Amino acid sequence: MRFSGSTAMLNEEQQRAVHTTEGHVLVLAGAGSGKTSVITHRIAHLIQDKKIPSSAILGLTFTNKAAEEMLNRVSSMISVKDAKLLQLSTFHRFCMRVLRKHIFALGFTSTFSLYNEKEVRRLLNQLAREELSHDGDLPSLETVIGVIAEAKNNGIHPDLLQTDALSKTLYHKLQIAMRACNAVDFDSLLFLTLQLFEEHPSILELYQTQFRYIMIDEYQDTNMVQYRLSKLLSEKHKNLCVVGDDDQAIYGWRGADIKNILQFTADTTIKLEQNYRSTPTILEAANRVIQNNTERHAKNLWSAKSKGSPIEVFHAPSEEEEAAAVIDRMIWYHSEKNIPWGEMAILYRSNLLAKPFEMALMQASWNEGGTWKRGIPYQVIGGTEFSARSEVKDLLAYLRVMINPQDQEAILRIINVPRRGVSDDTLDTLTKKNRSLGISLWEVLETIDSCEGISERGVKGIHNFMRIIKEGQEKIKSPPFSDTLRWLIEIVNYQKAIHEEVKSEKMREFKWENITTLIDSVDQYPDIQEFITSLTLDESSFPKSSKSKSKDQTTLMTFHGAKGLEFTVCFLVGLEDQIMPHEKSVVENGLEEERRLMYVAMTRAKKQLVISMSRNRMRHGKKTAMSPSRFLFEIPKELIEIKSFKWLPPLE
Repeated sequence: MRFSGSTAMLNEEQQRAVHTTEGHVLVLAGAGSGKTSVITHRIAHLIQDKKIPSSAILGLTFTNKAAEEMLNRVSSMISVKDAKLLQLSTFHRFCMRVLRKHIFALGFTSTFSLYNEKEVRRLLNQLAREELSHDGDLPSLETVIGVIAEAKNNGIHPDLLQTDALSKTLYHKLQIAMRACNAVDFDSLLFLTLQLFEEHPSILELYQTQFRYIMIDEYQDTNMVQYRLSKLLSEKHKNLCVVGDDDQAIYGWRGADIKNILQFTADTTIKLEQNYRSTPTILEAANRVIQNNTERHAKNLWSAKSKGSPIEVFHAPSEEEEAAAVIDRMIWYHSEKNIPWGEMAILYRSNLLAKPFEMALMQASWNEGGTWKRGIPYQVIGGTEFSARSEVKDLLAYLRVMINPQDQEAILRIINVPRRGVSDDTLDTLTKKNRSLGISLWEVLETIDSCEGISERGVKGIHNFMRIIKEGQEKIKSPPFSDTLRWLIEIVNYQKAIHEEVKSEKMREFKWENITTLIDSVDQYPDIQEFITSLTLDESSFPKSSKSKSKDQTTLMTFHGAKGLEFTVCFLVGLEDQIMPHEKSVVENGLEEERRLMYVAMTRAKKQLVISMSRNRMRHGKKTAMSPSRFLFEIPKELIEIKSFKWLPPLE
């Protein structure tokens, strides 16, 4: 019996992927080939036709947005009861759930805090200062941070790390300090779950027994720890389906290992090569570029759409004139082809390239229905995240300390916010005491009356802080949590603090709007820990302010940020050697990943692809002559139409 839902719209290979459920299955899903439909129909087929309990299915992906979209689609095909029991989430959320239940086996408590990258860096700096007995400026710790991140992504414990002595020592001390703070960081969610499973087979067996069918989306983006986790979880029933595209593996710089998909041992391999997004012209160009890579599964995207327009190329004298040419062409598509601003995107290799395009968008004049207008609406993706804004971080830090008083980073952030007389010298005295005694900072605060060298004002401020936290601990035990936040804001007089600290009225309004958004959103989560986790793990899923801009606005974003998105018209700008491919990639043998990034950017376009570059660009503080990207010459000439300025010769 086959899935009773509608699969009539799926092509032959998609249907094969849906109905091939047993053993190790590799689905090579090219860009725009409908992999989300395949994954969701496959889950529904398992539940509806094969009568597999939804609780026995585990689906893992990389963003909350992708997980939410898949869950919504599956929910429309199965019963409400089955949808509630289905586990479809990111790797990190799955590991968070596992650790909340079982992390006590590793010496933490279930109320552990989740530290972001900046908080880990501060802690590491503190540990380095102690290790080097240095009160002045420390040497750069970027190398150490990179070594530790790579070790965690590969599941390597400090004792087994083969590296320089300082990195090994700081990695070891960081693990001890994090446990003392009852905190884990983003990378440790995966690392500690792997450690838990490997050191406690009985816990692993619970999950092995439960999950009979496991599916992993974007498998090309997995690192070594994720590979080992998927192997352990599927060991009992051996039903593992991985979906991905090695041609879109663009995250090697943050630990992803393309070998996981290239060397996956499959009982069945299925290729999804029909593209439903782009024109044949765009696909042929993208195919011809990516075929220059050697580390890949052979595949060739094709489309049943009409051929489409040639790829347009602008070669401008300067970056300002490049931006002007791009914006002029954008206005033409909007005015002559009725393409909404929101269906056009400007994509670049680095955020550093965005400024001239922002300026050109703001200064643009265009005619709509006989009326001249100035300025094209736009949004820049990749600005300050909601959870990174100071007022949000302050209030979250209060909540974190209420849940986990051992959270030293959160205490240090808000013990004097708003100001209550706790000076930097006082904090230095207290942190030195907590490190020398080997106890938590909270325990030191509890003995503040017997601490020497603390002013009367400082002692009073600390008492006030601890009273707020202890009272908050009682309030936060039960919903609505928005009431706790309102109480907190009132008792610390946070609105007054904003008024005193921030001079700009508009900025005050902006900060208060962020706080209002925070209050309005907290009750959407089942518990306060889930709320804090959601902000830390994947800010993109967090509800935005109701005063958001119009949807019809052009998007500016990086090639990396555009993965998974699509636009009617895409402008790939700054297509010059040393920028795309990036200058470091040529030196560090990363050319194939840069070519994959180019392929990803090209396949975001549905109807029209426009490529631009500059003959001269300001780089490293001086005007530099630039050459067109080598990738441009991998596109067949017959697919390109030069859109040159009148005074410029065609591109050689």
